[in-house]
Amino acid sequence: MPLASYALGMMEAAVYAPEVFARGLPSALRREQQSEGSTEPTGAATAAATPLLSLHGIGLSFGGVVALADIDLSVYPGEIRAIIGPNGAGKSSLINVISGVYRSDRGHVQLDGVSYAQVPTQRLAHLGVARTFQNLALFKGLSVLDNVASGLAYKVRSNFAGQVLGIGRSRGEQRDSQSRADQILEFLDLTAVRDRLAGTLPYGLQKRVELARALVAEPRLLLLDEPMAGMTAGEKSEMADFVRAARDRFATTVVLIEHDVGVVMGLSDRIAVLDYGRKIADATPDEVRNDQRVIDAYLGVASDNEDGAGI
Repeated sequence: MPLASYALGMMEAAVYAPEVFARGLPSALRREQQSEGSTEPTGAATAAATPLLSLHGIGLSFGGVVALADIDLSVYPGEIRAIIGPNGAGKSSLINVISGVYRSDRGHVQLDGVSYAQVPTQRLAHLGVARTFQNLALFKGLSVLDNVASGLAYKVRSNFAGQVLGIGRSRGEQRDSQSRADQILEFLDLTAVRDRLAGTLPYGLQKRVELARALVAEPRLLLLDEPMAGMTAGEKSEMADFVRAARDRFATTVVLIEHDVGVVMGLSDRIAVLDYGRKIADATPDEVRNDQRVIDAYLGVASDNEDGAGI
């Protein structure tokens, strides 16, 4: 990687992305509502007693329009925790609160036991948190390698002049960043496009590059905002496999927003369902699949019970 390109990548990452540094629902939700089910962790998270991430009474409004209303949520180490809901349900708003892009009007976020009225976005990487975005946020004029290495920008200690000239500690930092980026590229089967400009890749591969940039620092908590949006069925299946493999290999806890309910049902340990900014279900995939309130929310059918009022 040329030193000037490396320096440019580090600078752009620091300016533009400081925190980075199946089936359709009707067929998946056919059966009658059974029990609401426990919201205790399952699968990989059963051994964990303390949540890595907790949301307590989160409320958020924009100009009088309620985006989130009294949201409580727990995410345990090792979980793949999905958040689903119809368009406009508040899913991306919730991710933006977790990552500090939005400050909630009420409530607080607790990360690894520390409470925040607003999570410090500029310190996300240092807190062990990384995210991807609903819309691609790659540096399209830089190579795939430079894009992935930019996920380590928060570790850079050399000054800009040193990076450009390749003097002092910058050489070691460049070497370490490149080595780590190459490992992630190999893990995500991206080595063949390592030196290509990110903007020249097909959309599905660009989404995978963004995942690589988020993973390069081995975050404890990975926030994925619609990582499979716009992908083909085959690309979605591959991405789901990569997300699961990343959880297993790096012990990364995943919070996932995704519209493809079939993918979510097969990938997640637990699922929270939002509708009009309210949490209407929070349980295992099987329990959520059979929850009449969830069926009603997705199919646009008003529920007769009190909990479903206004849905």
